[in-house]
Amino acid sequence: MSKTKYIFVTGGVTSSLGKGIIAASLAKLLQAQDFKVTIQKFDPYINVDPGTLNPYEHGECFVTDDGAETDLDLGHYERFLNVTTSQANNVTTGRVYQSVIEKERRGEFLGKTVQVIPHVTNEIKERMQLLGNSGEYDIVITEIGGTIGDIESLPYIESVRQLIWDLGKENTIVIHLTLIPYLAAARELKTKPTQHSVKKLMESGISADIIVCRTERELSTDLKGKLALFCNVKREAIIQSLDLDTIYDVPLKMLNEGLDKVVLEKLQLVPKKPLDLESWNIFLEKFKNPKYTLKIGLVGKYVELQDSYKSILESLIHAGASNETEIEVVSIHSEYLEEGDVAKKLLGLNGLIVAPGFGERGIEGKISAIAYARVNKLPFFGICLGMQMAVIEYARNQIGLTNANSTEMQANCKEAVIDLMESQKSVVKKGGTMRLGAWDCELTNFSKSADAYQSKMISERHRHRYEFNNEFLDRIFDDKFIIAGTNPETGLVEIVENHDHPWFVGVQFHPEYKSTVSNPHPLFISFVQASLAQKGK
Repeated sequence: MSKTKYIFVTGGVTSSLGKGIIAASLAKLLQAQDFKVTIQKFDPYINVDPGTLNPYEHGECFVTDDGAETDLDLGHYERFLNVTTSQANNVTTGRVYQSVIEKERRGEFLGKTVQVIPHVTNEIKERMQLLGNSGEYDIVITEIGGTIGDIESLPYIESVRQLIWDLGKENTIVIHLTLIPYLAAARELKTKPTQHSVKKLMESGISADIIVCRTERELSTDLKGKLALFCNVKREAIIQSLDLDTIYDVPLKMLNEGLDKVVLEKLQLVPKKPLDLESWNIFLEKFKNPKYTLKIGLVGKYVELQDSYKSILESLIHAGASNETEIEVVSIHSEYLEEGDVAKKLLGLNGLIVAPGFGERGIEGKISAIAYARVNKLPFFGICLGMQMAVIEYARNQIGLTNANSTEMQANCKEAVIDLMESQKSVVKKGGTMRLGAWDCELTNFSKSADAYQSKMISERHRHRYEFNNEFLDRIFDDKFIIAGTNPETGLVEIVENHDHPWFVGVQFHPEYKSTVSNPHPLFISFVQASLAQKGK
């Protein structure tokens, strides 16, 4: 008998209903009752990982401590649960087929014809149970990407069917998330799309145990009864998921709907302790009842799609709540700043973040924004590419290196203050080859960063190929523009600060990946505090 229980979350009717948020919310409720829970995401696209996907295609690429480039939903998992994820928490069809083909090349299938069933489904099942077999978790929640009926999802659905057979119904549960649309002309909610979606799931040999219904309007008792009857589930297993003001309300909404109770009953589990959401409620109380307001500018290349900077936006929410501050994020396209009138376009901001990105598009706009923040003493936070542009801006406008640039933007630039990392110069393949994952950083005493972290040594996640060129160390940095953090192993400049400024910090790493509801990131907290102080002036 399996000691680990497995919950599978599927989606129907349409994409983008929020399977990841429902999975993270359920996990939070179970964690609050002392169960050890983890969540994994299985994505049906053929990319090996999201690392080569354009942000417009897929939103941001989240990075784990062990260097996995993953789906952005893993960010939600970490922010809700305050636990780290890993390579094992995100699997794609590309990775599955890559593994199967490598096994075939090694002769592991003993000359048999390699087929979707059993070879691909066995690979999927093995990966679905990998975390559960570690013995670390009571419950593993698996989110299946895509929508029921998609061709790409079929091997995953078949694998779930087989796992239910292998492990037994008492150890597995399927939650199906669907849409109950409201037709304004008819003035009623329609259940037919959900009925068809559940029927499609049944055709694959899987019966949903719980149906979570995304809806704009309250579901009546009669409508819930109709859904229960036609979808073959108990009435208490019809869970309403109304549109809410914030994703952080969803766990409480699911608690009120009794989702955790239905799940535990079906899995034959008894809570290990009374449910405790005190810290979550304190966060929500501060978030919803701010004492102060801030307007923070976010300069980036992909601002048309909010998911491109999802972790930064969520980190600002965490740091804002910690400071009892409501933060209005003003998205500013860096190319827009290249048209001129930078001062006018940034007027009224209390702080400025220059976001990560790749390539030369919009670079001069970022540099102009940083120059404005430096000269006008506007609190500035540069992340990854934002830090590199801060170095270029200072080199050009203060040191006099007018040709300063990055070889990413200008391959043969005369003054390459930012250059391709030495370890990257022989790299040909783009996928999964950047400097990835957690690396140590030693902080400089009496720096803003050291004050924020209250520590001498930190570890942060990276995702980059280019770095500060140490040949320019003596020419760029002075008593005002300093190195505030360095990797002790490689000498890589990790943090730069301008001490002739209230708060001017640039970091080569991605602090947004480690901010959670329970532990807002110290640099974001410090940045918000500095922006509040500046607004007070």
